[in-house]
Amino acid sequence: MAGGTDLLLDLHRGGAGDDVTLVDLTTVPELRGISIIDNIVSVGATVTHNEVVGHTELRSMGLPLAQACLEIGSPQLRNRATVAGNLATASPANDTISALLALDASVAIAALRDDEITRRVVALDDFFIGFRSTVLAPGELITAVTFPALTPAHAAIWVKLGNRHAQAISVIHLGIVLERDEDAVVTTARLAIGSVAARVVLLPDAAAALVGTRLDDDSIAEAGAAASAAVAPINDVRATGEYRSAMIPTLVERALRASRSGASSATWPADPPRLGAPGATPEPALREIDDNTEISVTLNGSPHQAAGAASRTLLDWIRDKCGLPGTKEGCAEGECGACTVRLDGQAVMSCLVPAAQADGSDIVTVEGIGTPDQPHPIQTAFADEFAVQCGFCIPGFIVAGASLVDEIGDPDEDQIRLGLSGNLCRCTGYYPIIQAIHTAAWADPSDDGSQR
Repeated sequence: MAGGTDLLLDLHRGGAGDDVTLVDLTTVPELRGISIIDNIVSVGATVTHNEVVGHTELRSMGLPLAQACLEIGSPQLRNRATVAGNLATASPANDTISALLALDASVAIAALRDDEITRRVVALDDFFIGFRSTVLAPGELITAVTFPALTPAHAAIWVKLGNRHAQAISVIHLGIVLERDEDAVVTTARLAIGSVAARVVLLPDAAAALVGTRLDDDSIAEAGAAASAAVAPINDVRATGEYRSAMIPTLVERALRASRSGASSATWPADPPRLGAPGATPEPALREIDDNTEISVTLNGSPHQAAGAASRTLLDWIRDKCGLPGTKEGCAEGECGACTVRLDGQAVMSCLVPAAQADGSDIVTVEGIGTPDQPHPIQTAFADEFAVQCGFCIPGFIVAGASLVDEIGDPDEDQIRLGLSGNLCRCTGYYPIIQAIHTAAWADPSDDGSQR
């Protein structure tokens, strides 16, 4: 595992069962990083969605992937969840799959067989064999995801229909990559659509409707109709199949018109907040950790050791073994943000972090953001702006808000909404919370009453 955000939920939902052993891959250097060599983009298996979002070159060379990564979950989840994990989970709702299918991606796979490392590369369209099913055999793991870098001859876009702006599983997601000649005639096209069938699928008939055209209104409408005819959408809790069928042409046509007008990246936010940049990766201890093993962390600036990490999330370990009750459990599924802490400089949902994986890390909880005598400006601002109601969600907002202000400095309202999109307030107190972020951003750290 790397981020493990889906895996932990699967284990918890399965109830009590046999012991399992998790192997932490995040410290393996060969699985890290993004490289672009000879016009081929390679995304390592432990690269997170926020690393993609923060990679400037990928916003042009892999725009659909960057757009999909920005829509996944929330900043806290994007600091943990990986692109490779999104593929391995193989849910048809997983957003990066349609983006990477449109980009003609491949998956690099490795295994250890009889003391020899075996490797193979599988085209992404061949990687999926059904609902949440892939060609990965026992003992195999993804080492990288690769695709040809986009060039100025390409027009590419990824779009999503969801029930809200953040933390929303897709009703439909769509990736499109077109290549055009100097006369603006489409020479190749790849369209992929997800959340409508047992797996994410390519749309060859829709692509064929575009090849040889200049993306005129008729060819765009034909591609939309062909996309709708190619799938029999599913019914689920997010939408009916009938609604999906009605929306597919609209989504395809809008995306193609944006591509035609050069507006594919028009909605990309200025300096999207990530709530912390990746810090130094702790040196791997290369040891087994069970519930009798004490792990060592730096907790709110002080060294701390405790056992019981193997069977607990970081949230439960902080509360049960470290005696810090400020971090709250609201949903235990990474949906509400009440459990937000900083892990090696990044805001994360502690309910989705195996505690043992934090061995050697630096952790900051709400108790470490400020003190009663010297509160952090974000804490003072929450009090001054009456941003605290029932208070249950506030520790997560404080940690996320402090991370946002530390990262951006003076975020605008769009950045605040995006940065806090992983935090829910059940009292609907968002307006004073947004104002509190503004107030904290302008507070003078010397607390002498002046402003920045």
